[in-house]
Order: sequence, then structure tokens, then C-alpha cells
Amino acid sequence: MAKENPKTAKPRVGLFVTCLVDLIRPSVGFASVKLLEDAGCEVTVPTAQTCCGQPAFNSGDKPDARALALNTIAAFEGCEYVVAPSGSCAGMLKHHYPELLGDDPATADRARLFSEKVYELVSFLVDVRGMEKVNAGYKTTATYHDSCAGLREMGVKAQPRKLLASVEGLTLEEMEDAEVCCGFGGTFCIKYPDISNAIVEKKTANIAASKTGCLLAGDLGCLMNMAGKLSREGRQIEVRHVAEVLAGMTDVPAIGQCDEDTP
Repeated sequence: MAKENPKTAKPRVGLFVTCLVDLIRPSVGFASVKLLEDAGCEVTVPTAQTCCGQPAFNSGDKPDARALALNTIAAFEGCEYVVAPSGSCAGMLKHHYPELLGDDPATADRARLFSEKVYELVSFLVDVRGMEKVNAGYKTTATYHDSCAGLREMGVKAQPRKLLASVEGLTLEEMEDAEVCCGFGGTFCIKYPDISNAIVEKKTANIAASKTGCLLAGDLGCLMNMAGKLSREGRQIEVRHVAEVLAGMTDVPAIGQCDEDTP
């Protein structure tokens, strides 16, 4: 029997929505589904999924982090791949679940097998499904922020730039220190607000210096952090998740825009 070509087969992909997307920016989830379906995938969104457990894990709450990890693994049991529109959550699922559950023989293998099928959204589209372009248009000049976990844990760098190059009307200009942290860092911005603010202040200065009208990234936490700072500084720069632009779903307000319009 001939072996299926992984680029043409129709795999069952489970979308790990993430807490922030679910509660703050559902449009990223819908954009992710569209992109995965355009890439020839059968997409399922398990209703039993909850938080990936990263806040608990980073805070030293191992029992709760383990419980959340086991729940996630069970929720995606029937999926060939698990894809998240967040390098941070994907990094937790792929790299830290085996660490978290590896000391128990009853859970170590499950965690390892689960981690092997986890991908960040855009890297999955390019590296696994072989996507080379998208059918989308957005007339703007944008710059791209490389989120820490996406870049360093999931190897996301060239993939979003490759697909963004095919978006009709979009020009991508690189900012200085695009790979430097924005200061969000999950619970870091809560534990060390002054340091976090100093970091994001440098980031927004580089964004502004790029002379672009739109900021893109692949992690909603980073985007919310930078959008908030840009707004407080009075900078008129749109902030969007890269999935929304690649899916052609730019009719929704930019991140932070709704807050600005609220009395």
C-alpha cells in the first residue's frame, strides 16, 4: 500500500484555543480554524479543554498544573496533531508536559506521545502542511514581534514571514530587536511590573521607529501587553494576531481598539 503524502492527507487536528483567545479574542480561534481547513485539515475543538496549566506551573503549583495537563492530554486523545495559535501555550504542551509528568511511569509515556504531536499554528501550516501562500489581502505596512516562547521553544521565525509575504497589499518592515522580549512573560508582568514596564517601553519605541501602521505577533498575551502600552503612549498603531491577517479576517477591531471606544 502506498504511503500517504503528509502534505495531501487530511489529518484530524485538535485546536488548542488557549485561555486568552477564548476569553479575550475569539476571532483568533476562528481564523485558526479557517487556516487549518484551508490547509486541508479536519479540525476539531475539544470542549473539555481548559487552561494548559502554565500559570500554575510557573508559580510552582505542581499538583494543579499536573491535573490540567492530564485533562488536556485526555481531551486531545483522538487527534493526530494538536495545534495552538500561541507559541507560549504550545511550548508548555510540547516541552513542559514531559517534564511535569515524567517522574511517574503511569503518565510519562502519555505526556511524551502527546508532546510529539504538538505544534504552533503557523509553523504547522508551513512545516507540516507545506503551505506556501495564503489567499488574503491587507493593505498596510506592518512589523512583526518574535515572541519569546514561539521563537526559542517552538522555532517560529521564518514561517510567519513567509506567509505574510503572500498577503496582497501588505509590506513587512523589520523593527530593531524584533527578537527581544516585550516584557509580558505571563506572570512575570504581575510579579515584576516595574521591570515589565521598562521592557515594553523599549519595545514600543522600536515599534514606533519602524514607521509602520500595524504590529503583528503570534502570541495574544504579548500583543495585549504591547497594545496596552502603545495606547497609553498615544501611538496610533494597529495591533493584530498574525492568524487574523493570514486568514483575511481583518474586519474585526484591532486589539485594544474596543477598550479605547468604551466610555
